Amino acid sequence: MVNPINLNPLIGTYECKVDAKGRLMMPSAIKKQLLPVLQNGFVLKRAVFQPCLELYPMSEWEVLMQKVNKLNRFKKKNNDFIRRFTAGLKQIEIDAAGRLLIPKDLVAFSGITKNVVVASAINIIEIWDKDKYEQAIDDATGDFADLAEEVMGQDDNDDGLS
Repeated sequence: MVNPINLNPLIGTYECKVDAKGRLMMPSAIKKQLLPVLQNGFVLKRAVFQPCLELYPMSEWEVLMQKVNKLNRFKKKNNDFIRRFTAGLKQIEIDAAGRLLIPKDLVAFSGITKNVVVASAINIIEIWDKDKYEQAIDDATGDFADLAEEVMGQDDNDDGLS
């Protein structure tokens, strides 16, 4: 098991390009943020809710797998979930040149062409085809105020923040 490393929340959204072989040059600002975990490798997987990819630092992936491993595998829905959740998983590394190779099956799943958006999502990185990312952002715009209130507005602690 990799020693857990406390990775600060990742910050930033960057437009990049993928070459014909599926290699993505990671933005230098993201690479700097990932330095503490770079040597441990990453897991690249299909996102559950969107047509994008999720890049997990190994330490984050192991925390998630500890939760998944607690599921009772004698329940069909749990087995079905695990199978779908882990479909297409790839253990990958960022090479010395700062590139990440996106396997062909994951390129196909995400619809990645040439223009890509690399977006931080707290402790993981999402990798999107640029057009699909912009469409997802546009689709969520109208509902975002309601979503923000529902998700973040439930905590009525009297801490003076509003």
